[in-house]
Amino acid sequence: MNLSNSLTASRLVFAPVFFLVFFLSVWTGAFLQSAVVLLWVIFFVSEFTDIIDGKVARARNEISDLGKLLDPFADVIVRFTYFLCLTVAGVMPAWVIFLIMYRELGIIFLRMMMYRTGTALAARTGGKLKSVLYAIAAGTGLAIVTAQRFAMAEPIHAFLEVFALVVYVAAVLFAVGSFVDYIIVYRRHIKQNAAS
Repeated sequence: MNLSNSLTASRLVFAPVFFLVFFLSVWTGAFLQSAVVLLWVIFFVSEFTDIIDGKVARARNEISDLGKLLDPFADVIVRFTYFLCLTVAGVMPAWVIFLIMYRELGIIFLRMMMYRTGTALAARTGGKLKSVLYAIAAGTGLAIVTAQRFAMAEPIHAFLEVFALVVYVAAVLFAVGSFVDYIIVYRRHIKQNAAS
């Protein structure tokens, strides 16, 4: 496996580690604050690999169909892990993860359908913007967890919760909008195949 795909695949490792660190401290009641610090490290490293894997692939001429499929898949796994942890912790509303999950499963289905015809559906601009909002949403949720575990002042909690709700709504809107864009691309692809 080349370097860029290895960076992408590392997020598949970080996801379960994030889950374990998040909940082991809750289950045991120990190291709650230390766990938050480690969660931030995992979060930033995961997001950093998401930023650089594509750049590395282009710089080293390692762009491949595997990379085009692995990158969004790794993104879904790691961010769905964030959101699941935040939902169980009562930080993210259940409707947010519900809508995001349906969107991501729909995209996976479209990618599979296009791959059957020999085409890898690469990330589009709307999907990339959605990913940025997902990362901001996860970071904001993690900030709320940090505020809770470090017993920060109530005004900080209140501000973070309002800000988080705004980000969650924006992330869902971008997710739905980018899904519509992918459907349009898929339909255009099907029409082109039918015409040829």
